[in-house]
Amino acid sequence: MSTDTSQDSQTVSAVVTAAARAAAALVPATVELVPGAPVSDPDSVPLPPGATSAVAAGLSGEVSGDIVLVVSPEVVEALNNSPVGRMDVAAALRPALEAAAATLGRVRIASERVEEPVAALDGMRDKGMFVAVPLMAGTEHQATFALQVTLPTAQTQRGSLDLLRHVAMEVTVEIGRTRMTVQELLSLHPGEVVELDRAASAPADLLVNGTLIARGEVVVVDEDFGLRISEIVTDAAAQELGKNA
Repeated sequence: MSTDTSQDSQTVSAVVTAAARAAAALVPATVELVPGAPVSDPDSVPLPPGATSAVAAGLSGEVSGDIVLVVSPEVVEALNNSPVGRMDVAAALRPALEAAAATLGRVRIASERVEEPVAALDGMRDKGMFVAVPLMAGTEHQATFALQVTLPTAQTQRGSLDLLRHVAMEVTVEIGRTRMTVQELLSLHPGEVVELDRAASAPADLLVNGTLIARGEVVVVDEDFGLRISEIVTDAAAQELGKNA
């Protein structure tokens, strides 16, 4: 798999996970639902045990596509026995679908309907690749969120960035590295100094999900460490650095 393909896959997974997290917050459940690992293999999509109901809808606006939310029998039973009376599954889950769509930008959902889970997912598979995310209540699988989006051709590059604007990324500051043998690691003790491969005056690296994007000076801000950016690393510079590493 090429680097570009791998990065595209990670981007799609991050977007779908963010949408799944927004939907999970509005799925009727007795405990908070947490997104699990995204799955892109249509033959390996995890479904809640005994699930017989899914709500499917179309997406339109800045992106188009389809969205499916499969729920467990426990969720359906809770809606059927609501204190305000029996609730329509599609209507009850529409807020969750709308919350997920909102993470994609100016996007609307339409034609939501209740379908059998396998049929709903097969409908998405017929249109191309999609990503599914299990929604977990501890170890219990309560729902599965699936999303398939298509960006307008003229806006593909800009749209990809827009989809990522609200996705949380891990940011790391690295002041240096070194290599040690197993014996040296085992002999470490409090008070020992480990020498790194970088001068004290050299700038530290700022990495996002492991990718170098900037360098700067380590500073102290209100008793916490911070980084004053001194250089933004371009793609060309990063590639050259990788060759020399």
